[in-house]
Amino acid sequence: MEIVKYIFQILPRLYHYGQEASYNIMVIDLLGPSLEDLLQLCGGKFGLKTVIMLADQMIQRIEYLHSKCFIHRDIKPDNFLMGLGKNSHLVYIIDYGLGKKYKDTKTHQHIPYRENKSLTGTARYASVNAHLGIEQSRRDDLEALGYILIYFLKSQLQWQGIKAQTKQEKYTKIMQRKMTSPVEVMCKNLPVEFSIYLNYCKSLRFEDKPDYSYLRKMFKDLFVQKGYEWDYIYDWCLPINKQKMAKYQNGKITIETFTGKENLQKVGDGQEVIGDVNANTQQNLLQSNYNFENGENQVTPNPQNITENNEKEPQFETQQNEDDKNIDTRSNEAQDGAQQQQNLNGNTIFD
Repeated sequence: MEIVKYIFQILPRLYHYGQEASYNIMVIDLLGPSLEDLLQLCGGKFGLKTVIMLADQMIQRIEYLHSKCFIHRDIKPDNFLMGLGKNSHLVYIIDYGLGKKYKDTKTHQHIPYRENKSLTGTARYASVNAHLGIEQSRRDDLEALGYILIYFLKSQLQWQGIKAQTKQEKYTKIMQRKMTSPVEVMCKNLPVEFSIYLNYCKSLRFEDKPDYSYLRKMFKDLFVQKGYEWDYIYDWCLPINKQKMAKYQNGKITIETFTGKENLQKVGDGQEVIGDVNANTQQNLLQSNYNFENGENQVTPNPQNITENNEKEPQFETQQNEDDKNIDTRSNEAQDGAQQQQNLNGNTIFD
């Protein structure tokens, strides 16, 4: 019973899904604000204590998803929500529309390694392999989380704010910056544990099972070393932010009002993107910029110029500011996400 209670604490319960008129719908538990919303409420940056407490739960949520043979493929702050009421200290993971089964639940056969796959995910947080069109696996969800943790602490990733004439060019430049930025530079002025985390994720082979416990322990040891108390008092719970939080929850003001970004032009590096990658271009890029070992995707980047050309125009989702709410352009995502949700928590679907 305790295990069942725990599962329902970390995954929102699915009550209903289907079609109403021309709309796809899914009804789940009501949850609180996303980590992206809370980050903006706190001025665009979290303190180390908050980040470590969040990281521990986020790793657990991803591990649970992986234990059910699914990968998320769109790990980003918008897809982690805080609970409400007595569960307001808990992190929930949502939006399984891009999720994929990476392993057969009966045979435990892992999906095969492939290249020239569609670019799936959110450009800002997508793994290098996802940019390269390589089939995603467990390592990619964790790499994306690594970028999120850096973003939380620094309020900016090196590839944010890149100027480009087209969305296509923008995503190419983001990929190029990611591939040529050393982890130690990304994590400059941060505790060494964050560069260790990211290097560990990048060292994983395609089928490797990540050592989630090792990663959690590493961050917990840092937490103890800093003398913090694991009291679930996050930055948004501090007196300086409590009044803002109360007004936000009552709907009196918006995150945009907090940050003064109501009139800023919308930018696209935080948008979710799905698009086909040109096979020839992708293969040339892989051969010229990455070295493969033993047929696996153990790669080391060569600091050369990288280009990418998608054959088809990707489907983009419009978002407010950089990463806020999505307007879905994929008609089947509600059913897909609901099915993934049902598979994850085993809830009865009420027709």
